[in-house]
Amino acid sequence: MSDNINFKDLWAKQTSVVPNPENLISEIKKTKQYHLRKLIVTNILLIATSLFIIFIWIHYQPQLLTTKIGIILTILAMAVFLFAYNNSYSLFKSDKNSQSNSDYLKDLLAIKAKQKFMETTMLNLYFILLSIGIGLYMYEYTSRMKPIWGLVTYGITFIWILFNWFYLRPKQIKKQRAKLDSIISKFEMVNNQLNG
Repeated sequence: MSDNINFKDLWAKQTSVVPNPENLISEIKKTKQYHLRKLIVTNILLIATSLFIIFIWIHYQPQLLTTKIGIILTILAMAVFLFAYNNSYSLFKSDKNSQSNSDYLKDLLAIKAKQKFMETTMLNLYFILLSIGIGLYMYEYTSRMKPIWGLVTYGITFIWILFNWFYLRPKQIKKQRAKLDSIISKFEMVNNQLNG
């Protein structure tokens, strides 16, 4: 056996499995449908939550200004997030059967850019406004408690916010990015094979 192994030749001889373009297009359509359903569910949940918060404001008539500001900031957080999230509707809705591979790839890259914007800028703004809003809202009610119970209430609330911020949010972001990156890399492979 020879010690002179030519790795370049071995690498060139290797066959790579190119994904089926029809399967990829089907996968893209499923991904777009998933994101569209997620958009609709998010709208329903955040609008229902905002309406419930408004109902609480009207029904219980908070006395302190901090409570009212907290309610406004909480609803503002949801409204700003929904506004930005709903701007991506056209990306998920467009489903032209006559699109070329490069058009599909452009769509995927646009979805990825929008997803990154939502995961960083908008989600950060949402969590900051929501945390401040909840903190201000709770002040009126925790000030009536014994100090130890007020601290416990704030502590539990902010532990939950931190858990969402540092554990659940990154886990979900990583999962979404991996799925989209996988589809994009497969599509780039197909494009390279067709153009190469």
